[in-house]
Amino acid sequence: MSIAVIAIIAVGILGALLGIIIGVVAKVFAVEIDERIERVGELLPGANCGGCGYAGCADFAKAVVSEAASPDQCPVCSKEDIVTIADYLGISAEEKEKRVALVRCSGDIPNTVRSLYNGVRDCRSAVLVAGGAKGCDYGCLGFGSCAEACPFGAIEMRKGLAVVHKDLCVGCENCVAACPKNLIIMVPEAATTHVYCNSPEKGAAKRAVCKTACIACRKCVKASGEEDHMLVDGFLIRTNYENPPGPELVEAAACPTTALRVDSAHSADAYQGASK
Repeated sequence: MSIAVIAIIAVGILGALLGIIIGVVAKVFAVEIDERIERVGELLPGANCGGCGYAGCADFAKAVVSEAASPDQCPVCSKEDIVTIADYLGISAEEKEKRVALVRCSGDIPNTVRSLYNGVRDCRSAVLVAGGAKGCDYGCLGFGSCAEACPFGAIEMRKGLAVVHKDLCVGCENCVAACPKNLIIMVPEAATTHVYCNSPEKGAAKRAVCKTACIACRKCVKASGEEDHMLVDGFLIRTNYENPPGPELVEAAACPTTALRVDSAHSADAYQGASK
């Protein structure tokens, strides 16, 4: 028998032995996969936005199946899919009120005092350089870090101001974490009337740098009467999201700076009064 034939036989025997060993090891150390995880993963949107608090949809599916999380924690999932997942797993899921992002600022470029800024056009970087280019230390920097962080294109940069389109917002909160000024909060989707200002400064100081700042004149507070739609917070008025006002308050209050606005008008850039 030639050396070549012997070598071929030896390699064949060795390959067969290795195959048997690999097969035995695979069976012994096999990890049983719960088919429910795969099914729940298929029902999830696959956005991997992290809004549920987990690294992605796959991790969230595991958490839901293990009952460490509820399917309604996914901000992107439709109500129908949440019910489908809950029925499939035989669990109950609460119906939560949808919340969307709100940028508490109306100070676009025409309405604010700005200085020359020469640096990285990123909000987190800009805030380290004298607080950015805007005269108001509490306003939107306008470089779009929140828009870049939004995986759903719900934030538009308009005249140096971040504007949220709530019909596109799913409430993942990525923008909240991206804003170094803590300007973005989550509010009930049903709320339509907001105070687009976050500066705690006195009215005169705010007006010196922004035409659309809230000057705490309290006209909106008086117009809401005993309904408690508005909250007084020092030199700033805030919307009471436990009892939000309707759009009629905007006309009744006649806010002199237009800081109090209906969200649809704000996103459509319909306010002209203070910028004239």
